[in-house]
Amino acid sequence: MPEKLKELLDNKWFWIFILLMFAAVTAGRVTRCSRDKGRVQAAAASRAHWSKLLLIMDYIEDNYVDSVSCEDLTEDAISSVLQNLDPHSVYLPPMDLEKADETLVGNFSGIGIEFNVPNDTAVIVNVIPGGPSQRAGLMSGDRIVKVDGRNVAGVQFPQDSLMKILRGPKDSKVCVSVKRRGEKELLPFDIKRGMIPVHSLDAAIMLTPTLGYIKLSTFSATTYREFMEAAARLKQQGMTSLLLDLRENPGGFLDQAYRLANEFLERGDMVVYMEGRRRPREEFQATGRGNLKDIKLYVAIDENSASSSEIMAGAIQDNDRGTIIGRRSFGKGLVQEPVYFSDSSGIRLTVARYYTPSGRCIQKPYTSDYHYDILERYQRGEMQSADSIRVNDSLKYTTVHGNTVYGGGGIIPDVFIPIDTTGVTDFLVKVNRRSLQMKFSSMFADKHRGELQAITTIEGLEELYRKEDIGRQFQLFAASEGVRALPGEWEQSGSIIVLQIKGLIGRYSSMKDDAFYPYVLKTDSLAEKVKELENN
Repeated sequence: MPEKLKELLDNKWFWIFILLMFAAVTAGRVTRCSRDKGRVQAAAASRAHWSKLLLIMDYIEDNYVDSVSCEDLTEDAISSVLQNLDPHSVYLPPMDLEKADETLVGNFSGIGIEFNVPNDTAVIVNVIPGGPSQRAGLMSGDRIVKVDGRNVAGVQFPQDSLMKILRGPKDSKVCVSVKRRGEKELLPFDIKRGMIPVHSLDAAIMLTPTLGYIKLSTFSATTYREFMEAAARLKQQGMTSLLLDLRENPGGFLDQAYRLANEFLERGDMVVYMEGRRRPREEFQATGRGNLKDIKLYVAIDENSASSSEIMAGAIQDNDRGTIIGRRSFGKGLVQEPVYFSDSSGIRLTVARYYTPSGRCIQKPYTSDYHYDILERYQRGEMQSADSIRVNDSLKYTTVHGNTVYGGGGIIPDVFIPIDTTGVTDFLVKVNRRSLQMKFSSMFADKHRGELQAITTIEGLEELYRKEDIGRQFQLFAASEGVRALPGEWEQSGSIIVLQIKGLIGRYSSMKDDAFYPYVLKTDSLAEKVKELENN
């Protein structure tokens, strides 16, 4: 064996790259290629190129003027390789992979609280029932001052860093010291971390006596179960039509989108199909056993609805099953195959593309300004006018009932809803930038903690609000923070701000988000448009 080849085989770089980058992805390909001489030659040529890369890395380690970190070079090389494939193939170091999986799998290990940081101090908004913090005695309204003796209040402690130190291995312990209203001293709580569920369903309420509303933030492993439980509750309350809100939903698991679409479609209706260079076409069709086929459906999307959200919207639109409303979706239709490595890192590699039932490719083109596509849409007026949406007549498709739809990236809605600028003034922009609504809501909740915890209905909240002039109180508070409304600005923006505040205060009640969305949706032009469509 030539000496250089022996050195290559003995070198750790060879095995690092083979194991991390290619073994899991290319397993089995050599056997298939052995049946095809041309493919064998192509594979040999490919390996020769990779050998060149390994030799360069080896030479750097042996001869570079400064010391180098083998680990850092490996991480950088893997990231660079994947970034040059497509915008969504990505390498995930251990910490990033864990965070990504938490969102999709539907749980993580922590203490079980939701908090806001209105004034550089984390305020607990919600203690998850049955979770570690509730068992330890933490309460809504408590302010987190110290974690394991470390001061985290009033020192501009980053919110993501606070989340990181509150989370930890299951059954590990953390000491959280809080300031509670009415108590002079800090109250310390020793909390044993446990598994905390991550919910993908943000809200499930009735907008009218017959129109239900369900908002999904992602498609995680628990989405279908959460959705069906919520839909069953709403049907009992009289729901005959549903607004499924997928705005800002980045997607997730394909099977969850399929199962949701299956609830609305007839037997044999195609939901989606996928196809790639090494992945034969695979179709997903409805079984016809869905429980929501009698429900009239609206699906809300926007420029941040992606992946599984677009699969769901495309299936409903191409089968003429419901009305898609909002703005053109993001345009991410790539099948990401996960590969996990023994060091707890992993990659997400694009192996195929998603296509809607009519044959539209959901994925938008890989342009040089791909990551600025949304900004470019704003600049050309697509967020304000449906006429500004670019369509390609060569990518024209037909739905089941003969309606025309267009490919080229993303789902174009049936009913366009522009970004709503009604009531926007400099005063509203300033209070939003400084989160003054959130700060005021926290102060208000502190004064009415007992009343809020006892409220279980919107009517109960309204009874509390009638006792208070929230608009006047907020204007005085904003002025104390250096923000004053110019003549006419409160008349334009005041009703929006008050509804925002009422919803934020509602989160401190026992109703949580079920008390938030009924208020903020009153300022939502899309929800109002759906109500109008229902009335007509």
